[in-house]
Amino acid sequence: MYRALLMSALVLMVQGEGCSIEEEITRISIREAVKSELEVKQEIEALREEIRQRDLNMGWYALHVAAAAACRGSTATGGSGPHGNVVLAKENTNSCDNQCAATEFSECDADVAIQGVLGRAGSYTENVGQFYNYGCSTPGNTAVAYDSVKAEDDEALFKGLNLQRYSQYYRFCCCRFPS
Repeated sequence: MYRALLMSALVLMVQGEGCSIEEEITRISIREAVKSELEVKQEIEALREEIRQRDLNMGWYALHVAAAAACRGSTATGGSGPHGNVVLAKENTNSCDNQCAATEFSECDADVAIQGVLGRAGSYTENVGQFYNYGCSTPGNTAVAYDSVKAEDDEALFKGLNLQRYSQYYRFCCCRFPS
């Protein structure tokens, strides 16, 4: 009964506007298609943002793992002691001696700066990354660009990236628990 009343009202409305039911059905179909298209576009944009954020997170993760490996390779004993050792993001105006001392892992083993090149190596002689050890006692290179915490946004991970070489360095303190 409700359906019949609704159909009668639709017919009267369409006839009152001087158009056919087919034209009204076409208008409704177009309106629904446009609405669906806008919803799909919004979903696609949300997925793109999710993928961008995942890629940034994976980039930071890879950098942090590389920093841990650089710290491991920068110590004479490979990071000794009864505890796990830690890697801290290096503050550009502070020394790693000071930064490590502010934690329970108060002994500094190294201040490493690392960077890598995107993509797979094309040969065994191609430069795929660079490193530097500034030592623990000085701030070393104080450029804010090397400070991953002070970076303006996550995009800083990829800003100025030169796929050939000499892209952005990031610095880390290699700290251990006192023996």
